[in-house]
Amino acid sequence: MDISQLTDKDFIEFVVKNIVDFPEQVKIERTVDDLGVLITLEVAKEDMGKIIGKSGQTAKAMRILLRLIGSKNEERVNLKILEPGGEEASMGSSDMADEAPVAPEVSSDLPGSSIDDDLDL
Repeated sequence: MDISQLTDKDFIEFVVKNIVDFPEQVKIERTVDDLGVLITLEVAKEDMGKIIGKSGQTAKAMRILLRLIGSKNEERVNLKILEPGGEEASMGSSDMADEAPVAPEVSSDLPGSSIDDDLDL
């Protein structure tokens, strides 16, 4: 296969399948609309961390490279990574985002564990 004939979808498929542990579960869909090209990626739950990377660096790098490939063809290419089950990946759980954080209870029945003692008041 001539490398110049590879598409953005072929590129992302090659990269992702060589990163993950379950390449047979990789699903890639390419759609084109008036905003450009959207590549939707779905991988096994166990492989999400590898695709996202530390602080999102792997996903960011793939998006940058896809934009470069798209600019060569005068296309705007975006990558959407889906959670297993078809929802868009996010940094935090949507269920937890609506709840306020709860501070842990502190036991005051320990001898010598007064806040006043620690602050020398």
